[in-house]
Amino acid sequence: MRIGLLTEGGYPYVSGDAGLWCDRLVRGLGQHEFDVYALSRSRQQEDGGWVPLPPQVSRVRTAPLWTAEDDGVAHGRRTRRRFAECYGELLAAVCAGTGAGPDAASGATSHDASPASVTALADRFGNALYGLAELARDEGGLVGALRSDAAVRALERACRAPGALRTAREARVPDLLTVTAHLERALRPLSLDWYGDEGLGAADLCHATAGGPAALPGLLARHFSGVPLLVTEYSVQLRSHYLALGPDAAAPAVRALLAAFHGRLAAEIYRRAEVLTPGNAHARRWQERCGAARARIRTVHPGMDASRFTEVGESPDRADPDTLVWVGRVEPAKDLVSLLHAFAEVRKEESKARLRIVGAPVGAEGEAYLGHCRALAAQLFPDEAEGVHAVGSNPVSFEEIGGPEAPTLPDAYAAGAVVVLSSVVEGFPVSLAEAMFCGRATVSTDVGAVVEVIGGTGLVVPPRNPRALAEACVALLRDPERRERLGAAARARALELFTVEQNIEAFHSIYLEIVSHCPVRRVVLDEAGEPLPFATPAEAHVPGRWTGPTARVLTRGAPGWAAGHPVRATPVPASEGAL
Repeated sequence: MRIGLLTEGGYPYVSGDAGLWCDRLVRGLGQHEFDVYALSRSRQQEDGGWVPLPPQVSRVRTAPLWTAEDDGVAHGRRTRRRFAECYGELLAAVCAGTGAGPDAASGATSHDASPASVTALADRFGNALYGLAELARDEGGLVGALRSDAAVRALERACRAPGALRTAREARVPDLLTVTAHLERALRPLSLDWYGDEGLGAADLCHATAGGPAALPGLLARHFSGVPLLVTEYSVQLRSHYLALGPDAAAPAVRALLAAFHGRLAAEIYRRAEVLTPGNAHARRWQERCGAARARIRTVHPGMDASRFTEVGESPDRADPDTLVWVGRVEPAKDLVSLLHAFAEVRKEESKARLRIVGAPVGAEGEAYLGHCRALAAQLFPDEAEGVHAVGSNPVSFEEIGGPEAPTLPDAYAAGAVVVLSSVVEGFPVSLAEAMFCGRATVSTDVGAVVEVIGGTGLVVPPRNPRALAEACVALLRDPERRERLGAAARARALELFTVEQNIEAFHSIYLEIVSHCPVRRVVLDEAGEPLPFATPAEAHVPGRWTGPTARVLTRGAPGWAAGHPVRATPVPASEGAL
């Protein structure tokens, strides 16, 4: 079958998010044909090039989300009126509150709102969104219209309308301009020429690798051509927007309006997708909270390469029995401060204990946080020496992968008797799964999908509780037999649930399930322009090239700018990008 793979800031770009699992998925499903539709986030990402593409990727079409030139389309009076009606309806649905509960500003299902009112608002938002999409298709784009003064005035009217969100009524002109610019960027996929019969309209299935803008082209392909949509979320886009829009990031009115828009968009995506595949129960709960039907949700854990950890996992334990190891990205969400305070308690019980922190900082904030942690470690643990003539050493070390002490990632995990995760915010804990592949006993904080991943094969403590973290670490340091049992159970669990093979097999089954229940029905015409019965044989869904009578697919009145042929994918040389 032909799969339209939809990405935002990810595959096939070298620096993309979730690019690795997408590449493994495409390579693992060689019996299918993939067309990649990628939204880029920056010029730097585009300049970095693509990863080498396998032969089953037939073509790649890209569009930038970080910039867009005015389409130059001069809209007539009728078109402007049609735009005002559709955009006004969209904004009215965004600004309308569903109740007094905390979900009223987010677009999520509110316990204080009746099901009828929630459904009515969802229908209102969806109808307006598809109305804008049809207008963009008919007129050649809406970039200029979404940036216009008319768009700002429409937003102001929606904010001042009776029944609008209380916070939205307080929006000032700078707030309106900020929100209008954000909505134009988020709705930019409406103006793309991806939805014709030579684009997503020819796909048997659209697979969005994230929610939000990445899934919007899939919604439109479903609307225009009836192509079923599958949405995978390993990190929930709506949650990411909530975290990004903190009190210091934007004014209250901006936060409320953007939260409401992304909430409505997420609800529409979850409502229209044939199947949703969250990566863990944490993401699943978010989707259900936003109205996703449980019957259409299939949890598919991320697939990880277990082979790189085989040597460590199967060989005898050579780790220092007194060493704790932390591995990950150095950033405030990892809460290394609590880990250092917990280790101070561990040292009171186990004087020979050592802590190795292995990881690189993320951005300027990560650099500053690493410096703070180094200073705290020096304060908590002054350099120790066995005698007056010996050189002192600190029981806490800060290292990076590739250094002499940890040349590879498996070596980092192999160096410790216990692997510790101290995060206060976590999605799918990759480092925890890697430690499990290595057969290591773990101590983790109860955040994100930690409990789901670890099962009963490790110790879990509350976040931001250094004393509980220290007690769990001491318990494992003092009991080598228990460490061995937990490590063996953890490795067995990881091999069962989190391998690349498990991930690929799950998606292959879901692809077949969706296509069998939701086949795309296309009207095909013969040379005389008459409908051609049985023009698409059953063999068309079998791998291989099939020929039949001379025929053409009925066009859907796409505008002239959508008639161009897509560019075939050309793998970049190895010197320009790597997996």
